[in-house]
Amino acid sequence: MSLARVQHFSISLDGFGTGEGLSVEAPFGHAGEKLHEWMLATRWGRSLFGRTGGTRGLDDTFLRLFESGIGAEIMGAGKFGPPGWHEDPQWRGWWGANPPFHTPVYVLTHHPRPSIEMEGGTSFHFIDASPADALEAARKAAAGQDVRIGGGPSIIRDFIAAGLIDHMHIVVVPILLGRGVRLWDKLEGLENAFEIEATTSPSGVIHLMFSRRDT
Repeated sequence: MSLARVQHFSISLDGFGTGEGLSVEAPFGHAGEKLHEWMLATRWGRSLFGRTGGTRGLDDTFLRLFESGIGAEIMGAGKFGPPGWHEDPQWRGWWGANPPFHTPVYVLTHHPRPSIEMEGGTSFHFIDASPADALEAARKAAAGQDVRIGGGPSIIRDFIAAGLIDHMHIVVVPILLGRGVRLWDKLEGLENAFEIEATTSPSGVIHLMFSRRDT
């Protein structure tokens, strides 16, 4: 069976995966780009915006695994758009005409709408479903490849709590946000379910790899 994977999801030292006060102008609220500066400094990150240059090394190597083996993604409503996006029938996500996913993407929302076909192979499907049901649908679409659980932090937490995550790559960024949405709340004992490895980067971030223990 394909794996359910979290890839390079960034959190602060105090565990926040996004800031407070999300809007069209501030997709990550008061956090701004602080959680993702390590990513945007790499060659891979800069290439997403049509820029050249950037760092090589560990961070860039991890990021280049983004598409490898992924056949579908699941994301929460808060990743697809700012609060209230469901009231705008023209909203098609943050990423322009050619989003970086290039697979079917299942958006978990209490306000389903017709699917959207984008350039580059990305399609958005809006479903009101439990984590287990969403993962079943995504696995069918992934045709044997893995499913990325793309965030935000509430969605990842729900999938962890349901015992559905096989592998997680969490990136701890050396900042304190103080408010927003935390990843680890109500997940006491998580370490008992996973083998955990840590690797530090010259950029200052810590890459944490969680692999589900064999049962």
